Amino acid sequence: MSKARFFVNVLALTVLTLGITSLANAQATRTWVSGVGDDANPCSRTAPCKTFAGAISKTAASGEISVLDPGGFGAVTITKAITLNGDGTLAGILASLTTGIIVNAGANDIVYIRNVSINGAGNGLNGIRYLAAKALHVENCNIYGFGNNTAGNGNGIFMNLTATGLLFVKDTNIKNCAVSGITAQTSAGFATGILEHVRIEGEPTAVSIGNNAFLSLRDSVFNNNTTGVSISGSGSPTGSFDNCMLNNNSTAINVGATGILNLSSSTLESNTTAVASAAPGANLRSSGNNRLIGNTSDGAALTVVLQK
Repeated sequence: MSKARFFVNVLALTVLTLGITSLANAQATRTWVSGVGDDANPCSRTAPCKTFAGAISKTAASGEISVLDPGGFGAVTITKAITLNGDGTLAGILASLTTGIIVNAGANDIVYIRNVSINGAGNGLNGIRYLAAKALHVENCNIYGFGNNTAGNGNGIFMNLTATGLLFVKDTNIKNCAVSGITAQTSAGFATGILEHVRIEGEPTAVSIGNNAFLSLRDSVFNNNTTGVSISGSGSPTGSFDNCMLNNNSTAINVGATGILNLSSSTLESNTTAVASAAPGANLRSSGNNRLIGNTSDGAALTVVLQK
């Protein structure tokens, strides 16, 4: 190779490296979206983007996309650690015939979704589809109207993993989805989560705790569903309740043959059946401080396990 050719190749490699470095450096830790923004903008505070999808490519991993003012910011796929923050605004996603937010991030990535309204317009697929990430936090959100009842669709939040993951849902309302408010399952590892101050209404199943899933439900309300909470699948799925209200459901809690129920300080009221179960009685555990009142049938007997 001639010296001139060698010099040209080195120069080209240097230019390419600098270009890649500049592109990486162009990603900001915090970006902004606005109802009157433009995705051609750099997503800065004074030149915001229009959509979450437009901003995410300009936001560094573990950074934050903040919402400046009310608007509809479009469906988005999240492939890295990120925060979508709608604090103090009317931040919305209209997800007709699609999924509002897909989370398909890395094994060590943590994703936060705060103060966002996700509307399926009656025919959306899923509000949030959680496929991969170390953890997903959903806080102060409203999710409703996901009515597309085809395979894997029709859920407010669908935690459908192939490895271990964590789900935290807090101060969130979910209504009127075709299949479930929240479904949690994984084909490998464990799908673990905490639902706290969550209200789910008008679903065929408010919460479905499926294969290898272990959910703690605290200070939450499951009202006017066909099934309040279903605990069924492989890997001994477990639902642990503390200070929850399950009322006006056809079945408040349904426990499959391998499911485990831990019930404490909760009220099951005015349901057709309080607890339906195919599980052994030892898998239906009560701390002895629950209230079952006004149900057509209280259903399966619970094994009282006294707290120490």
